[in-house]
Amino acid sequence: MKSYVLFLPIIFIIHDMEEIVGFEKFFKKNSWVFEKFPRITSAYKNFKTNAFALAVYEEFIPFFGVAILAYFIQGKILNAIWFGLMLSLTTHFLIHIAQSIYIRKYIPSLITSLLLLPASVFILAKTQFFLQFDFLTLTLIALSVLGMTANLKLAHSLMKRAGGTK
Repeated sequence: MKSYVLFLPIIFIIHDMEEIVGFEKFFKKNSWVFEKFPRITSAYKNFKTNAFALAVYEEFIPFFGVAILAYFIQGKILNAIWFGLMLSLTTHFLIHIAQSIYIRKYIPSLITSLLLLPASVFILAKTQFFLQFDFLTLTLIALSVLGMTANLKLAHSLMKRAGGTK
């Protein structure tokens, strides 16, 4: 497990660099997406790169923190939490791929989602063998996924407060 845990923050930051670099320009060139797909784009009105970078940094903290802890302190609890975070990130890639298919256009995040999805699935497949899927482990994985979902809401809130969205 130890040989895989540090891939979590590395994969996250590679993916989010594509988002940071590309989304402001994408939204300026494709303002039609706000009218046509308001459910997808509502969190990104008046998008600003600096506010988004703050949100990405906030999201990075749990990925990095859990990965470092799991690297130095191997144990059932940290491994389960790490697995939940890796599962969240992998699901995040699937969502971006689905969004791009839905709007029938490249969105910043698609390239790294396509490239990193196989690696993420491979890492999940390899690390599952280090886990005992008992009630505690499954609960911690589920709570980690839910926690990252809540954390995404917090990141959007920070982005809004920093002046990055309406």
